[in-house]
Amino acid sequence: MEQVIREEIRRFVLESSDNRFPDSEQPYFDAPLVGFAAAHDPLFSEFKNIIGDFHMTPAEIMQNACGCEPEQAKTVICWILPISEATRKSNRTAHRIPSREWALTRAYGERFNTRLRIFLVDMLKFAGARAVAPLLSGMWRPVKDPKVGMASTWSERHAAYVAGLGTFSLNDGFITEKGMAHRCGSIITDAAIPPSARTCASPWSNCLYYRNGTCGLCIRRCPIHAISRDGHDKDKCMEYAYGELRDTAGKLYGVMETGCGLCQTRVPCEARIPKGQAGKQD
Repeated sequence: MEQVIREEIRRFVLESSDNRFPDSEQPYFDAPLVGFAAAHDPLFSEFKNIIGDFHMTPAEIMQNACGCEPEQAKTVICWILPISEATRKSNRTAHRIPSREWALTRAYGERFNTRLRIFLVDMLKFAGARAVAPLLSGMWRPVKDPKVGMASTWSERHAAYVAGLGTFSLNDGFITEKGMAHRCGSIITDAAIPPSARTCASPWSNCLYYRNGTCGLCIRRCPIHAISRDGHDKDKCMEYAYGELRDTAGKLYGVMETGCGLCQTRVPCEARIPKGQAGKQD
């Protein structure tokens, strides 16, 4: 089943007409990365301490959504949708608001990501398994936590980390072998699939700043100074992305959710795991 799922995700991403800009045949996303995590990996329970007790485990989501017993949750299927090179290139020259291509990828590309979630859930159900997409389960919600700032009841990035797909970064992004310019997705199922290996030395080892104290170029790219050597001010970032950008980029491009992505482009980890040093701290 593992190989079938990998092939079906890849086929859907590469062939679906929904993975295309409305005015061209250019895709939002390139070929995906796919990983698998054991639903009862201890990290999912640890996230209740790392993120907050509001963060749900795969077993809790399956139990609420499907009526499963906790032990029946077996696997979390995770994927990374790398943003196309043309879109990344367009956003490298942006300074205050994202490029049109980036904004449309955030709006319509995430709509495609939702269709991919639905496709996979339906595919597994047709095969006789139970499955649920956490973000479509009715249990996902944002949380303003006094300890960690803005969070949610399920983190696609943290699930992808458990599935061995990458590590975190100074700007709170997620650096994979295809870099950090991407969208994430996940579903939970009672189908048993062997988990992918986690090969990274630490949860931050793909980030040059955390690896050896160099780089920090994402600090310079942030138009509102929400990133510093102390980390990422999530509240400031959210206020900009869902406040000012709706009135500027949103009105310009005709979409409500534009994202920003400046700190994900024109940086060494844009499309790969960086090697060696990439400049001094800002």
